[in-house]
Amino acid sequence: MATRKLRAFKNWMKSQHVECSDALDVVVTTNSSAVSVRALCDLNVGDLVATIPKESCLTVKTSGARQMIEESELEGILALAVVIMYERSLGPLSPWFGYLQLIPYSEPIPLLWSLSQIDSLLAGTELHKIVKDDKALIYEDWKECIEPLLTSVSLQLKAEHFGVKEYLAAKSLIASRSFEIDDYHGCGMVPLADLFNHKTGAEDVHFTSSYAELNNDADNENYGNDKTHSGGECLQRSDLESSHSELDDDAHSDKHGNDDNEPTKVNSRDESISGSYSEFSSASEDDLTVLEMIMVKKVEAGAEVFNTYGSLGNAALLHRYGFAEPDNQYDIVNLDLELVLQWSSSRFSHRYSRRRLSLWRKLDYSGCVSQNSEYFEISFDGEPQVELLILLYIILLPEEVFAELDLAVTITSGFENSEGFNLSKKDIVLFREGVESSNNMLLTDGVCVALSGLADIRESLYGSNHLEDDIKTLNYCCLVKEPKIYYSLVLRISERRILEKLRCYASAGAIMQTKGGKTRKRAKFE
Repeated sequence: MATRKLRAFKNWMKSQHVECSDALDVVVTTNSSAVSVRALCDLNVGDLVATIPKESCLTVKTSGARQMIEESELEGILALAVVIMYERSLGPLSPWFGYLQLIPYSEPIPLLWSLSQIDSLLAGTELHKIVKDDKALIYEDWKECIEPLLTSVSLQLKAEHFGVKEYLAAKSLIASRSFEIDDYHGCGMVPLADLFNHKTGAEDVHFTSSYAELNNDADNENYGNDKTHSGGECLQRSDLESSHSELDDDAHSDKHGNDDNEPTKVNSRDESISGSYSEFSSASEDDLTVLEMIMVKKVEAGAEVFNTYGSLGNAALLHRYGFAEPDNQYDIVNLDLELVLQWSSSRFSHRYSRRRLSLWRKLDYSGCVSQNSEYFEISFDGEPQVELLILLYIILLPEEVFAELDLAVTITSGFENSEGFNLSKKDIVLFREGVESSNNMLLTDGVCVALSGLADIRESLYGSNHLEDDIKTLNYCCLVKEPKIYYSLVLRISERRILEKLRCYASAGAIMQTKGGKTRKRAKFE
């Protein structure tokens, strides 16, 4: 079965003028149907290994569903999901059947897990609330934008091809496989390009958009540069960022399918489109281009050729692609501001905590913000965001020092450029610039104790078991048989190890404070 599907895909590529170098071998694993790309001979930097005409990509502009989508005013990711469902509904009649029959029906991202699996496997992780919100919001999208298509007599769409299950499956493919192509096509599925597996920090092949009439000889100084270069522009997976906010922002779209961070789409052509698949290649200058795959690293014969989906932590990888990597250096853990206030209110009063927070904001500080959530990042090495250190420092200021600083800031309010205002917060300005010595000044005994306490509160969200329990469970877990459990454990362990490093960071700060003792200067708020 796998061999037959692969053969059909290769025949489809030929019919669509997708050129894949003889130096590449697309391999399908028989038992799992997993696809990978390997080098049949040594590949060198600058080798052009594939060209993909944009008209062979599956986008709103190339699909037979274009007229229906544009008349319904659907856009962005939601529109692309309709495209995938529509082409799949055609079966062998779809011009993309040879491609669609090779890729999986859906990707095993948490969005497709049951609610019980989400609660049991993701509890405490960065993904738990996000994925649960995703499922509810995506159902709302389907109810508002796609279900009305099924009631249209003129469209005659079959419900079994456009249900919630089919929509979720299409969304999973878009999350894990789509690329931003150009302003005209927007986001789309790029056959062959999406078969390369990811490896963090190990990009072997690079995707660029280059005019077909240009010389295809690789120019290492041009590929992947800004799009103003004549050699072409970088083509990337449609989702690349690795912060807390990017997990939220790609989770759902507005009523027309637009993501907050999605590039603005150009207007559709004025001329009437019949809904057929013809003549779209002459729509704009962008459509005269092809996509090229160029080697950016030497790969030896027999080795797998990797793409990279970006510098992503495990939460982003699992959320969008359905897997996670041990010892991922891009991992972070977030501490919500509400958790910090919870800690503060447990030691002081709620009013006390809000007053200290108010002063922190008056001094122009804030955490990272994503939708309605404000949080602080803890890096892979366990180092907290400096804004968190400053907030804790302010929370723990003696009352008389706090009152003096608060009064000084209030008096100078509205005169931010005055010398007095700058003097009143000169030390905090230094802290914000990230000077190491200034960070050390923030690490008082109280701040260090607070960091350890926050790490404990954050870790309690994972439940009653310990990090060692998770590690032991992972060692006995079979990736092939239990991928959901395996990857969720990798995520949990990576996050809990960061919290462990945060405690070490706090302990080291406390030791430094003790050794520095009497000679260490206190931060001044004058």
